[in-house]
Amino acid sequence: MDLFAPWHLVILIGAILLLFGGKKIPEMMGGIGKGMKDFKKSIKEEEEKVTDEPKQIPKSDSFKNRLKQ
Repeated sequence: MDLFAPWHLVILIGAILLLFGGKKIPEMMGGIGKGMKDFKKSIKEEEEKVTDEPKQIPKSDSFKNRLKQ
């Protein structure tokens, strides 16, 4: 006995159609797709930003002062 039989999928699709209607589903999928696209774009931009900028270590006189004391 399988966990998900083909008729489970049919029932699930039928329930989704009843809840949201046929016109609302493509709008929702478009919104989800746009959100994923924007998310991937922002991650890519952040990765490029991190790799393009070299790390700079701030110069501090306090370490030199500690050594002198």
